[in-house]
Amino acid sequence: MYYFGYCALILTFLASAAAAACCIKNIFANQIEDNWLIKNAHFVSTLGLILASAALMHGLFWQDYSLQYAANYTDKYLSLFYRLTAFWAGQPGSMLFWALVVGLIATIFALSKSYQGLGVKTKLWFWTFYYLILVFFALLLTCYSNPFIMQTPVPADGNGLNPLLQNPGMIIHPPLLFIGYAGFILPSCLALAQLLSQDKNEPRWHVLTRPFLIWAWMFLTAGILLGAWWAYMELGWGGYWAWDPVENSSLVPWLLATATLHTIIIERKTQKLVRYNTTLIAITTISTFFATFLVRSGVIDSVHAFGKGAVGTPLLIMIVASLILTFTIVFSTKKEDAPLAPITTKEGLLAFMSWFLIALSLIILLATVWPILSKFVSQAPKGLDANFYNKVCLPLAAILMLILAICPLRNAKNCFTSNIAIITTSIFFIASAIALYVFGYQVPIAIVATAASVATIISQIAHLLNHKKTWPKHLGSAITHIGLALCTIGVAFSGCYDLEKDIFISQGQSVKISQYTLTLEYLGQENGPGYSALVAQIQVQEGEKDLGLICPERRIYEKFGDMQFSEVDTIPSLGNELYASLLGLSQQRQALVRFSIKPLINWLWIGGFILSLAPFLALYLPRRKESQ
Repeated sequence: MYYFGYCALILTFLASAAAAACCIKNIFANQIEDNWLIKNAHFVSTLGLILASAALMHGLFWQDYSLQYAANYTDKYLSLFYRLTAFWAGQPGSMLFWALVVGLIATIFALSKSYQGLGVKTKLWFWTFYYLILVFFALLLTCYSNPFIMQTPVPADGNGLNPLLQNPGMIIHPPLLFIGYAGFILPSCLALAQLLSQDKNEPRWHVLTRPFLIWAWMFLTAGILLGAWWAYMELGWGGYWAWDPVENSSLVPWLLATATLHTIIIERKTQKLVRYNTTLIAITTISTFFATFLVRSGVIDSVHAFGKGAVGTPLLIMIVASLILTFTIVFSTKKEDAPLAPITTKEGLLAFMSWFLIALSLIILLATVWPILSKFVSQAPKGLDANFYNKVCLPLAAILMLILAICPLRNAKNCFTSNIAIITTSIFFIASAIALYVFGYQVPIAIVATAASVATIISQIAHLLNHKKTWPKHLGSAITHIGLALCTIGVAFSGCYDLEKDIFISQGQSVKISQYTLTLEYLGQENGPGYSALVAQIQVQEGEKDLGLICPERRIYEKFGDMQFSEVDTIPSLGNELYASLLGLSQQRQALVRFSIKPLINWLWIGGFILSLAPFLALYLPRRKESQ
């Protein structure tokens, strides 16, 4: 079975390499035709990836410990759900999953009506880039990160899945990221292909691949937010974003993709920024490979990096080669002559927003790789901590929300769409800022960010009211921006006004923190499948009101030695959420508990949920409305 899976990967490599060579031969021989191999090699390549994935799932399902991957990431205690999702728990499996999604997406596109409208030359260039990417994945999986390594003797039990990964958020988080990453490859290949073919008779790449581009953005958004939720609920430190290098590496592609989505609006309406958007979507895809390089090369330390691996060097070569190829293609084509409209117009604001997002991504990227760069100038390289990111990025995020508040109120004629709308939005901005200050919230960044978020919500509502006849076309983007505003409010309050305190508390003892009274009702040892846990049950009261029990745990798993894992608990609220993690036990049998008050943090998750799903309306609601 596993030799069969490995042979399936070799089949993917051979089919993709042969088709890529055929495409290149036809292009340079000026034979503008796509033969049977070029048209159908993607079916063979994708079939090879499906068969290889099935072979790996077989080993995980049956817990076949002769397969090293199954032995490394499963054991007898692991439930079927976690056994199967261990597919992407390790480096080889996650790379195989990513390659599988790339293959499936391109095959779906090849069967669509959008693909049929492409010229032959564009198809040849498109398949050249696509097949070369599949060749790269197949090369990694067969030579550098093989999921089908066998071992003897066969162990009686596996090593087990890291307890930190035994969480629904972390199980779903990686595949969402990889689906997002894979989704950007399709529009990138087509954008470069159209720039080279110069075929003016076919729809532009961002029109043909719009569903793939938006779905990719949605999946990446959901993946990032689920990762933040996992960090909040599983790591026990009380936060959700530590500006960890691996967190940052997924945020950079998101920022670049968001910038692209805004400037293709300009290209669609005015035919401007053709080269700019092609470059931006290509670099978005390249940044996803760079994110993978940071996670898997061992050049950085992170709580959820894979450590040093053999794939680092080939990934770096691929990234450099892709950058050289992209800029060579872009600079070898004709430059657009039409200038952009002034920054005071909607077109100018969209362009400025794109540049702003790119600048923010560059700041985060440079800060992330600073420990690497500083090695060249210092013998004691040092990374940048969360304070740097907060001081630099949070003010920029507040400015971004101000731009989002203004942009919907401007039109192409350099004027406001409605005087009532701009007055109402301004009133809400000023009133929100004053109200926050009066009620004692006096951190400037929090005030500006929250007031700008409120103004953004109002301006988006005003935008919909100003387009009553065509509201379905604007509903998706409006709700998406409202979701982002809610996220910003959650971040501003939970980041600036949270209260955290470590307390020692004995069974039966009560401790008062702010307006809450904590009483430790129970402290004891309990056992679960493959682990033992220290469990605390704490009764929480606010004045005379009983809010319920909060039950954090501290676990030790059989397969992970003396390592301790925190299981936090919360009492949710749309206002103050209460958060507790059990840090340990003193010699006097007192529980050491970290208790936190997180104001408005659930608006981050509510806004994130809206942000992840609202673009679905942008894709399908207008069509449904028009069909009626």
